[in-house]
Amino acid sequence: MSGCGAEKGLISIDEALQLIQTRPQVLATETLPLGQCLNRYLAEAVYSNVNLPNFSQSAVDGYALNTMLEHLQDARFDLKGEIKAGSVSDCPLEQGQAIRIFTGGKIPEGTTHVARQEIVIVESDANIRLAEHIKPEADIRFTGEEIQVGQQLADVGQKINSGALAALSMAGVQTIDVFSVPKVAVVVTGDEVAETPADLQAGKVFDANGPLLKAWFNDYGLDVEILHIADEAEQVRHCFEQLKQQYDVIITTGGVSVGDYDFVRPCAFETGFEQVFWKVKQKPGKPLFFAEYKPLNSEGHPCYLLGLPGNPAAVYVAMQIYGKTLLDALQSQDQPLEWFSAILTHELKSDARERFLRMHAYFEYGQLKLQSLAKQQSHMLSNLMQANCLVRIPANIKIEAGQLVSGLFIHN
Repeated sequence: MSGCGAEKGLISIDEALQLIQTRPQVLATETLPLGQCLNRYLAEAVYSNVNLPNFSQSAVDGYALNTMLEHLQDARFDLKGEIKAGSVSDCPLEQGQAIRIFTGGKIPEGTTHVARQEIVIVESDANIRLAEHIKPEADIRFTGEEIQVGQQLADVGQKINSGALAALSMAGVQTIDVFSVPKVAVVVTGDEVAETPADLQAGKVFDANGPLLKAWFNDYGLDVEILHIADEAEQVRHCFEQLKQQYDVIITTGGVSVGDYDFVRPCAFETGFEQVFWKVKQKPGKPLFFAEYKPLNSEGHPCYLLGLPGNPAAVYVAMQIYGKTLLDALQSQDQPLEWFSAILTHELKSDARERFLRMHAYFEYGQLKLQSLAKQQSHMLSNLMQANCLVRIPANIKIEAGQLVSGLFIHN
């Protein structure tokens, strides 16, 4: 077989992902206030120091009752004040007594039922009557029925999203141990970036990679500065020499192929980086470069360089697949990407390389279906206005309409 897909030295997508998942050294941990941990990964399991609920309470606005009667419809009770949420009653309920109570209020000693206010008839300031029968222990939230002291709330590696943060907060958790987030430097290489519309007349183009990466990292939860440097070996070398001391990850765009002005790989080697792999049998993004710098002294920290091609679609795909995998691996996340299966609605010609195609996924009659989008070349981005997933198409296989393929939803 001939063509770039058969080029020697290319590794598979799965091999590249495996190396990025397993090669990085996990970052240190830190203890932070819970409110600062959104989108962070837990470094230690969290256990509850309290019961939830911490006391038995009313599940509704209504009346706490004390009765041994088997049939409660039309039963009457003497009314003894009220309990608001956040307050308590020191007086236990006696047989035939009731007290007004609100949702979340601590039920007094002696309570056997809580009657929601919709079924209670207030006959006077001192008496109520039930319009319906209710079962024993109705509408009572009992101590520890959701969480008990010592119960595990969250495990190592769990991502703290807004729901997890709220659940931990409700359990009174104040601080948690999380993995440090990677310090990332983003370097856009090239002399072709236009700074003004007039620059377009000089053969330059507007920058998409800088804004793309800035937005991608913001969505991931990191605020990064974008550095622009020219395609000059001395600039690239100096940049790597400085950044490897300060950052855990360097992301570059452009300069990773075999052109006369592609200086990322040689300058990486000159500044102490060791190649993990270069070139993946995929489309777009074949000349993907992954390298590692290990300091000679024990006080330093490793730095990982992920060199992306310069074409913006290749940058976008590589960040969704490999960039996220690398950042997650540094925070002890080595689980595989979450691929879904869906039905392709049309045929696709074969290609010598595996492809990541931008597609639109939608449900039709309960089935998840995929529609490919036009303008898939690596220098084109306009179809990202409609794309909501990346679909992995195997090499050397013609895909027929109606066939199942694997996809990855785009979240940013």
